[in-house]
Amino acid sequence: MKSLNKSLLLALALFMYNGYGQNSNRVITTGVPFLMITPDARSAGMGELGVATPADAYSQQWNPAKYAFASSEKGIGISYTPYLSKLVDDIFLGNLTFYKKLNDRSSWATSLKYFSLGNIQFNEFVGGSIVDQGQERPSELTLDLSYALKLSEQFSTAIAVRYIRSDLKIASDADTSSANSLGIDIAGYYESNSFDFGNNDAVFRGGINVSNIGPRLNYDMGGQKSFIPTNLKLGFGMDLLFDDQNSLGIYTEFNKLLVPTPVAVYDDENVFLGYRQPDIDFLKGIFTSFSDAPSGLSEELSEITVAVGLEYLFQDVFSLRTGYFNESQDKGSRRYLTLGAGFDLNFIDIDISYLFSTSNVRNPLENTIRFSLALNLETPVPQSSEEVAIQ
Repeated sequence: MKSLNKSLLLALALFMYNGYGQNSNRVITTGVPFLMITPDARSAGMGELGVATPADAYSQQWNPAKYAFASSEKGIGISYTPYLSKLVDDIFLGNLTFYKKLNDRSSWATSLKYFSLGNIQFNEFVGGSIVDQGQERPSELTLDLSYALKLSEQFSTAIAVRYIRSDLKIASDADTSSANSLGIDIAGYYESNSFDFGNNDAVFRGGINVSNIGPRLNYDMGGQKSFIPTNLKLGFGMDLLFDDQNSLGIYTEFNKLLVPTPVAVYDDENVFLGYRQPDIDFLKGIFTSFSDAPSGLSEELSEITVAVGLEYLFQDVFSLRTGYFNESQDKGSRRYLTLGAGFDLNFIDIDISYLFSTSNVRNPLENTIRFSLALNLETPVPQSSEEVAIQ
């Protein structure tokens, strides 16, 4: 554990809550941004996408409607992601997910996500000497529950409810308290039957998820409120089934935050004070987020991130992955290439991933190897169209 003083804590807070990098003051920011961190190495290896990929234990993060198409009756996902590992060694994201299929048409899942900012050491100068003021361990967490239902053999829908808690208070700040909110996800997933595609069979997938629909967080610091990261994900993918041992998945995903774009603020004498998000309720923020960019349509389009990913699967036991994530230079400039691999050891899936930044803005997960585990507790007769096609 590395000792941090108040100045470094402030720097970390600014880093976390103002995006990965800013070349524009109109970068959209939210509270609890750890909700946007990818917890599983499988998705992380494919450019950090997952709304339209095949179902796995971590579908709760991306699209809970996928659980209705899961090939295992139930499973557990466990992951640990070090954050800012080049700066400190005790900031991390932990994730625990469990899902269970109730029958061929429905399933439920729950997950716990915990983000720790590590132990913060506070010191003050008193009479020319450094006085130890003790330690704090700020943290944030979410606990959610989802239900997925097949409406047809190819389409499912899901709803999830999420409790969000942000505990960033420190002992010396008597006026602050933990902030709490609720979020709702509404998701849909489509998986086609296998069809002829050239000389191969193929399966088409599509997914959509509007996540974290809920009230703003209130930190009780001068009435300060923060939008939670209400988010729209839309993705498509195709699995090319070369034979019963080899397949290639090709996926793409578009993402947009459904929170207001910061606007210029002036005082009574028309002096520019900076950019701030408007003080409106979250529902109005969702609807206005599609048309509130001061520079019009071009800026609205720049607020959409794009990810593409590939996954090659051999004999259902070994996979290789790669992907690329792109964000506008004026809206955070997150741009990176990812690599990954997966190993299916009977009932345990082990995934690893690595990220290379292609932007001049350093990524907090750069040069960090991520691992995640998925336990397939029971494996009934395959249900998905892809598995039937392979058979």
